[in-house]
Amino acid sequence: MLFSVILLVLIVFVFRIVYVCFIFQQINPPRSKKITVLAIAGSGGHTTELVRLMSKLPSNFNPRFYVVATTDNMSEKKLTELEHKRNSVYGKDYHILKIPRSREVAQSWLSTIYTTFIATIYSFPVLWNSKPDLILCNGPGTCIPLCVIGLLFKVIGICQADIIYIESICRVTTMSLSGKLLYLFTSKFFIQWPNLLEKYPKAIYLGGRII
Repeated sequence: MLFSVILLVLIVFVFRIVYVCFIFQQINPPRSKKITVLAIAGSGGHTTELVRLMSKLPSNFNPRFYVVATTDNMSEKKLTELEHKRNSVYGKDYHILKIPRSREVAQSWLSTIYTTFIATIYSFPVLWNSKPDLILCNGPGTCIPLCVIGLLFKVIGICQADIIYIESICRVTTMSLSGKLLYLFTSKFFIQWPNLLEKYPKAIYLGGRII
């Protein structure tokens, strides 16, 4: 009896994942509707691209929750400068949240398992407190645990958490590891070079540079 119940729950859960990720298409909300955004910053070029993207978003994308790694002071500074230019109010229009990095530069893959697990634990309260309508990311490793928890929250109905992934401009012929892992689970997956379409036909190429 118990086995049958567990099996039924697993089947329903799998069908829900398939429905959310591959069948259900979210209707575009009205332009006047406020959209809660969770934007995930990396370091260096990832943050530069994210700043360009966020600067183009209309005012109804509010509030904006930025997630940076605990050791990434430069990204925090750039994002704060961006919001100051928009005359945004911290705690109302935008928030900056921190989680540990999933993987540091040159870190061994074995130890990455542990650090990614820790980052995933920290991701739960971030998603719970923000409950985003939209998750924006462009490839930093930090986005993996956040997107996984976002997908889980979407499947069980806690929040909408549509994942919009924009592959970095530097990815011309090969996809980043983050892109490969999230490719099938995003609501929209954008690339900036046509060469990637052959291997990733679900991706969207708009004819040139996006950010």
